[in-house]
Amino acid sequence: MIDIFDIMGPIMVGPSSSHTAGAVRIGRMARTLLGDEPVKAALHLHGSFATTGVGHGTDKALIAGLLGMAPDDLDIPISFDIAAERGLKFTFDEEDLRDAHPNSVKMELVGRADRRLNMQACSTGGGRILVTKLDGVEVNFTGDYHTLIIQNMDNRGSLADVSTALSLAGVNVASMNMSRSSKGSNVMMILETDDPIPDFIVQLIERQPGILQVIHYKKE
Repeated sequence: MIDIFDIMGPIMVGPSSSHTAGAVRIGRMARTLLGDEPVKAALHLHGSFATTGVGHGTDKALIAGLLGMAPDDLDIPISFDIAAERGLKFTFDEEDLRDAHPNSVKMELVGRADRRLNMQACSTGGGRILVTKLDGVEVNFTGDYHTLIIQNMDNRGSLADVSTALSLAGVNVASMNMSRSSKGSNVMMILETDDPIPDFIVQLIERQPGILQVIHYKKE
């Protein structure tokens, strides 16, 4: 079945769904995963984001997303000015991100409460995005679903505990990805769900043994 989104594209401030709307969504995703108001941001642009991004407003769109704006926000063109008012300091440069999609950016963020996040993501067209790395760990999720990002110790039974908690609320898992750099290292668990995840379930998962951090991304 063809989604109306595929025919008409996103509601947005232009000029480009991939270089502008997608860039805003990448910024919003990074802000959500940081879980804090960003005050410092180093943005490393790759491929066409680097070569044609300024002309398409990619730089302003990324900053707009970090400020919490949506793709249809009329303030996107003045996001640099708003960032200055809100105390967000940022830099841009170009970086060759090996094997990355042409519309990619790597973001290094610091929040007001000193929370930190390194995220790499790309805009895949039509306003859609794909997050490919979190804090150096390879991941694969889009933000098109309700998503739990869980960092936990490499303990036996952690996945079963999380699955049990979700089943208590009747939450159906659409996809799951687990990554770790080596045996015994911390694990990053990404679960995309068809259903909204109740806050009490998120809190239940946070209290389980070996859980280090839980980020709950609510689908827009």
